[in-house]
Formats: sequence, C-alpha cells, structure tokens
Amino acid sequence: MRISVSGRNGMMITDGLRNAALRSLSKVEKFFTEDTEARVVLSVQKNNQIAEVTIPFKGMIFRAEEVSDDMYASIDNVVDKLEKQILKYKTKLKNNFTPESIRFDVQQDYIKNDLSEETEFEVVKTKRFPVKPMSVQEAILQMNLLGHNFFVFTNSETDDFTVVYKRKDGKYGLIEPTM
Repeated sequence: MRISVSGRNGMMITDGLRNAALRSLSKVEKFFTEDTEARVVLSVQKNNQIAEVTIPFKGMIFRAEEVSDDMYASIDNVVDKLEKQILKYKTKLKNNFTPESIRFDVQQDYIKNDLSEETEFEVVKTKRFPVKPMSVQEAILQMNLLGHNFFVFTNSETDDFTVVYKRKDGKYGLIEPTM
C-alpha cells in the first residue's frame, strides 16, 4: 500500500506524525493490494485535531474522518473507524471484488463480537417529488427552509441533477455527477 501524508491549513507534518499515520494504517494494509493508494490529510481547526483517510479502490472510495483534541488519537481512531467500515461490509465487498483485489483471509481474532455485518440494505421509505430547475443559492435556501442536510435539484446553469449538502463545519458542499 502506498501511503501519502499531507497537511492542510498550514499544518506541518513532522516525522512523528508521519510515522504514527504509517504505523496505524498498517492495520488496514492487509486488506488491499500493494498498488493501492491511501491519502492521509491532517489538519487543525481551532482546538480540533482532524485526521482524514481516503482510499480510492476499484471504483469505490473508503473514507473516514476523526476529530479529537490530540492528533495521535485522531490518527488511531480514524484508522479504527476505517477498519470497522471494511469489516462491516466485508461480505458485500467480497462479492464485488476478485479474491486478489481485497483480502479477508487474515485471522480475525481482533474483531469485536458487537460488530454486526450488514448483509442487506433495507430501504424503509421512498420519496418522489418534482424536480424544478434552480440555482445553487436557491437550492441551499430551500434545503434550509425544509430543515434537511441535503437537497437534490436540477441545476439551472448546467441542466444536471445536483446535490447540495451541509457539511460538518457548517459550510455547504455541492455534488455534481459526471458520466
């Protein structure tokens, strides 16, 4: 696994932080092939120490983020969160990938018994609604009026389906699909 560690918002990556990230990511390295890339981004916002790990893999993206008041704890916790994600969906992942691409043949004594695997995703509600073309600003306003965390709309500038969402930091994000 190739691991890159970088800083955001002026964060300097020390050898200690880089080594902590590499050591922690070795826990999930066993699931992936050697050519898999993992990106670790460390940042500080006010008193929050933030660690993000992104692993693009065969058309899927494994991603986790952890915030604490200690960067080393954030690094350890984000990798634990990522490992739980992988193990929770291991059957689905096994069925979608070839045996050479993602591995679950390692001893799994360390898996906690309370980690139940989801075998089926249950859709409990379906909503249908008319989608009218609107600007991004109008969509954000509509989302806030509805009290939702995301809103699907047709972007009046591009005529594409678009999703606007509220981020954890209180700002807004936009998802624009490409084909």
